[in-house]
Amino acid sequence: MQLSHRIELIPTPEQADYFKRACGTARMVWNWALAEWNAQYRAGQRPNAMVLKKQFNAIKYQQYPWLQEIHRDAHAQPFKHLARAWARFFEELKSGAQIAPEDPQLRRSLRQRGVRLAYPPVFKKKSRCRDSFYLANDKFSLSDKTIRLPKVGTVAMTEALRFAGPIRGATISRTADRWFVAIQVEVADHQFYRARTGSGITGIDLGLQSTAVLSSGEVIKGPKPLKAALRRLRIRSRRLSRKQEAAKVPAGFAPGAPLPKGARLPASQNRKKAADQLARLHARTARLRAEFMHQLTTRLCRENQSVVIEDLQVKGMLANRRLARAISDAGFGLFRQQMEYKAQRYGVQLIVADTWYPSSRLCSVCACKNEALTLSERQWHCPQCGTEHDRDQNAALNLKRLATATALPVASPPSNGGAGSGMALGLVGKVTPVRYEYGRQAGSGQEEKDAHISVPS
Repeated sequence: MQLSHRIELIPTPEQADYFKRACGTARMVWNWALAEWNAQYRAGQRPNAMVLKKQFNAIKYQQYPWLQEIHRDAHAQPFKHLARAWARFFEELKSGAQIAPEDPQLRRSLRQRGVRLAYPPVFKKKSRCRDSFYLANDKFSLSDKTIRLPKVGTVAMTEALRFAGPIRGATISRTADRWFVAIQVEVADHQFYRARTGSGITGIDLGLQSTAVLSSGEVIKGPKPLKAALRRLRIRSRRLSRKQEAAKVPAGFAPGAPLPKGARLPASQNRKKAADQLARLHARTARLRAEFMHQLTTRLCRENQSVVIEDLQVKGMLANRRLARAISDAGFGLFRQQMEYKAQRYGVQLIVADTWYPSSRLCSVCACKNEALTLSERQWHCPQCGTEHDRDQNAALNLKRLATATALPVASPPSNGGAGSGMALGLVGKVTPVRYEYGRQAGSGQEEKDAHISVPS
């Protein structure tokens, strides 16, 4: 099993300058490879990432002599990343997704109708993409709280590597004005798998007013860091915008008019400071959200043997302009991502209910379906059994039943996403049990290695 440890670096100004140039190199090589890939595809050829890499290696030092100042891993790995991106794109097409149109309004309309879209790789623009570059495992070495990198020498780290095992590689990246190294390590089972403290079964309903409502009745409020920082974000965004508009005049552009494609404005020191201040505030907002999600997901996986969540189509939900900011602030996608890999570490059965499973509309007592329930109704009364339901609590209880033998019978949803009204007999709404068996078979002699995952009865 592989784990990654992300550690903050403390580079000198010269080392930070090299990191910026290496990130720019990786971005330039990606754009070169993507342009060549598109050109060969339009010409009727079948592009191949490794062939493109050989073509680039034959000309790189003649056409781009400054590449000799950057370690070769920075301009070798983008070809592998591009091949992976195209493979993911074609897999999505095979699974039924449609190619995303260029018109943003048409894309938004398709997402609102629940159409899955596949996005091909796009060109990377400076300041509009994540700055990072890769290093192979034999190109660097670690010693306590330092890492020795090619071309720059020894760089201080804020902490030592936590995991013991063979190192598979490292990625250096930038967040705002801070640099990090993510080191991938092949770890033993006793380091990868974690012991649980409980063996409960819980259903989780995610929402905007309360980040999570558990089937036990507990309501968990999220920090909503974006909402808290929105006023400061607007102030710093206006500061940066004013400096950008002021830079257009000496460059010969009209204030307020969009810049021509490829045009660049001279960057003053005050403009760089304003951009850094805005980036730091965005980074702090993301850190607060990630920290809350880590604490929540770790607790859920540590205390339960089965967890049931909904398969939320976050991209489609973001097409609602009235709720997009609140949905982004809640971090639904981050929650799903962390639950999936932590469930594997804690030996938890993660069950994902279908998108159209009527968890909120279904009475958790008598299985009567309330077709008239609207999004604004937080409380509703069951017309059949008379039970008074809290919308989120009722949804969490219905989700929990999907992991037990008491799952309520619900017809499979038709194309409009709803089951029949009233008591609908048939199959339970589609669920996806994500079981982690670690690839082991009974009688293999390796069962005792997983014994620490289970909780004694």
